[in-house]
Amino acid sequence: MKKEKISLSLKYILLLVIFLISITCFAQDKKVTLSGTVIDAQGPVPFVNVIIATEKDNKVIAGTITTETGTYTLKDIPTGKYTIEISGLGYAKSVIPLYVGSLSDYQDLGETILGEETTTLNEVVINKQQDAVSDKMDKKVFSVSDNFTQAGGSVLQAMQNLPGVTVNNGKLELRGNNKVMVLVDGKQTALTGFNTQYGLDNIPASAIDKIEIIENPSAKYDANGNAGIINIVYKKEKSEGLTGKAGLAGGYGALWERKANLPHMSPQYNFTPKINPSLSLNYRKNKVNFYVQGDYLYTEALNKNEFITRTYDDGTIINQQTKRNRDTRFSTFKSGLDWEYNPNNTLSLSVIYGREKILDHGEEPFFNGDYSERLRFWKFLEDEVKTTVMGSASYQHRFSQPGHVLNAGLNYTFHREDEKYNFNNIMPDYTGTDAFKLLSDENVVDLNIDYIKPLKQGRLETGFKFRNRVIPTDMQFYPGTNSVIDANAGGKADYEETIPAVYGNYVYESDKIEAEAGLRMEYLDLEYEVNPNHPVYKSDGYHYFQPFPSLRFGYKINNNHKLSLFYNRRVDRPNEVDIRIFPKYDDAEIIKVGNPGLRPQYTNSVELGYKTHINGGYFFASLYSKFINGTITRIATTVPDNTIIYNVFENAGKSRAIGTQLIFSKKVSSWYSFNLNGNLYQNTIDPFTTNILYPVPTAYTSTKQQITSGNAKWNSNLKFNNNLTVQVNMVYLAPDIVPQGRTGSRFSVDAGIKKTIQKGKGEIYANATDLFGTLVIRQKVQANGFNYTSNNYYETQVIRVGYNYKF
Repeated sequence: MKKEKISLSLKYILLLVIFLISITCFAQDKKVTLSGTVIDAQGPVPFVNVIIATEKDNKVIAGTITTETGTYTLKDIPTGKYTIEISGLGYAKSVIPLYVGSLSDYQDLGETILGEETTTLNEVVINKQQDAVSDKMDKKVFSVSDNFTQAGGSVLQAMQNLPGVTVNNGKLELRGNNKVMVLVDGKQTALTGFNTQYGLDNIPASAIDKIEIIENPSAKYDANGNAGIINIVYKKEKSEGLTGKAGLAGGYGALWERKANLPHMSPQYNFTPKINPSLSLNYRKNKVNFYVQGDYLYTEALNKNEFITRTYDDGTIINQQTKRNRDTRFSTFKSGLDWEYNPNNTLSLSVIYGREKILDHGEEPFFNGDYSERLRFWKFLEDEVKTTVMGSASYQHRFSQPGHVLNAGLNYTFHREDEKYNFNNIMPDYTGTDAFKLLSDENVVDLNIDYIKPLKQGRLETGFKFRNRVIPTDMQFYPGTNSVIDANAGGKADYEETIPAVYGNYVYESDKIEAEAGLRMEYLDLEYEVNPNHPVYKSDGYHYFQPFPSLRFGYKINNNHKLSLFYNRRVDRPNEVDIRIFPKYDDAEIIKVGNPGLRPQYTNSVELGYKTHINGGYFFASLYSKFINGTITRIATTVPDNTIIYNVFENAGKSRAIGTQLIFSKKVSSWYSFNLNGNLYQNTIDPFTTNILYPVPTAYTSTKQQITSGNAKWNSNLKFNNNLTVQVNMVYLAPDIVPQGRTGSRFSVDAGIKKTIQKGKGEIYANATDLFGTLVIRQKVQANGFNYTSNNYYETQVIRVGYNYKF
């Protein structure tokens, strides 16, 4: 009884910690540009003095004179209270109070009239550089180089310690939701997927400058992704002349066997090598900037080592293991040219190329309940090549008023998925050799036009976007003896979506009030043409014309305390792979299938945020709620007299998530700082009934699912001197909900050390992930006719060393 009370107390303490903590980044001042015009009764006034000084002690921080047309520009102005003094021979001095705040990069102060009397201009609010949490509280920005416990790995690994971010089965989740839109340099690309996310575990973190988490996007962003947006920003040098960076990282994973194989299997990968060379070059001269960047990531990994026990209502028990030894080679290349052919116009051209080669050597033995009889042995080789090319052309026209710009861009993306899958189905009395080949070519054209006009107290944004996306897919099955695959389900399918959208966004700001209101109108026409001889599915599609509003209202209590209220409506459109009709035989007896009858899910989100600056850091807290209609989820079912499980995407009706996130950053001393992040939420899926068509019509009814979950992260930085830093990251993930079940808790500790050498131009580092080998993915699923439990002892422990040199 005493142990139970102690355990219960620890749980309550843990929940309290989750509720009260969070992660961070350090604040930097953002520089802002002011502009305006000086006139008198006859018109513009040239060559008069304009000086900005602090209100408190009248210290001058910038000054200029007006041009021949009476205009002036003051650059690099930080946050604070100021006065602007405008004076000239024959004119009365004009002194204007000014508040520099936290929203716009550019502000138009409008016209100042010089005459016998002083003209007072309204106070103007201007941006301050973001902390990790921006002053608008809609975005968090993190430098990849600051997280060296994951240096030398992939982008996905680099994100695992960020606030609110978790990784579940290779997919990112924000606040427990995997409907995340991933951008690369502000654009959607097949490199990471449209309306989905993939490839993140193979993009080298060495190629990335920073990661932006946008949990409350405004109307100027695409409407999909109810969990939010993650924008991956590639490195790009801005210094004059020839500059660059070269790096090399290497390491080993799967350092010891965490759980032994079932009988008669080949060895698991261990001491798996990793290598990541990288090189970036940038040449900037006068009006031209040219850059080129290349990264290569080679990894061997124990990608999956999952042990599953399935129990059926008739008493049948099946034990299985899925072991997947994976070899990955990912090459990425980016190059571009920026040409500022005059002060008002810039043309930019860029290309990104990525090639991902994956070889999976897998085995799956299936045993009866007491392991006395092997029922089946499945051995497979999956050979997959993904090739992506993205070309972009953009044009920017800058009007005479600073910050007044017109942007236009054209992007073309080609993505080829070429997959071959061969397997031997070894039964007690025969062996069948089966195979399939999938070829999918994705072609996407995006046209964007955006217009930004600074105002006296805010700005106006509007724009247009058009997308056409075409994906022809060809699946060919090659069944062998007594094949388990559904050869009739092969053939061809054509996916096409057309999306025009327009948006308008208005931003207002004063010394106390911030308001941002926007509306995006989006039309979608989707057509999915399938093989007319398909045994289950027929050609399908849908269209909609929907509004997607966004709203933010901020109130500045004082210089250190601020509240913000957000609302937005978003949509998650099924991706092509979600409706793809072809069965995917990753597993001999757990098969994934798409559903062309799948429809979008719509989400209304509300969030209240609070932020305060403290000595040496800041504190952020938010309460959020999401209400989803048409929830997209996978449903697992079986058919009579068969142990095969079919996972099919369906719309599950209504669901909701309510939670809180807290972030706290503190620099305790010159040598120690820590970052704490906590996220506590409740996920609920209401009861629903749906009709599943594949492989045979099945009515499925689910009861209410609900769980309270969250995560806690503690990142510590110890700076022993200017050149040596140690970092320790701890992550706890509470049990969470999955379709028809839930996951178990997870805990891990990562550590890294970094030393600056060669007068700051070089650095060496070493790191280790999951130091204590505690990270195991555990799941329990309860469905109609069966239940199963799984424990995945995949590779989590990796040690790396690396070296970077800037020149």
